[in-house]
Amino acid sequence: MSAYILALCKVTNPHEDFKKYSARSAELVHKHGGTYIVRGPKKRLIKGELLDDQVVIIIQFPNFAQLEEFVDDPEYVNEVAPLREGSGVYHFAAYEGAPLNMQ
Repeated sequence: MSAYILALCKVTNPHEDFKKYSARSAELVHKHGGTYIVRGPKKRLIKGELLDDQVVIIIQFPNFAQLEEFVDDPEYVNEVAPLREGSGVYHFAAYEGAPLNMQ
């Protein structure tokens, strides 16, 4: 069953290390079998204000094990994730996909 990372990000200081973070984290996502479903600011705000100034990222992985391999990858934890420090406020969560036969 597919697994997903959902990230809500308020980028307040896109410094040079943040740009490196974006590129290197994308490389690691792909290394672990992940695919970006959504990566960027909204195209249109439909209702409410919560998402008005947020960047939304949704990453799909083939399964939860591969998602965890990405999140726990020592390169990501020790070298890549620290690059985003001081660039904004981030909220991340992991979810399992709904069963295909769910209606």
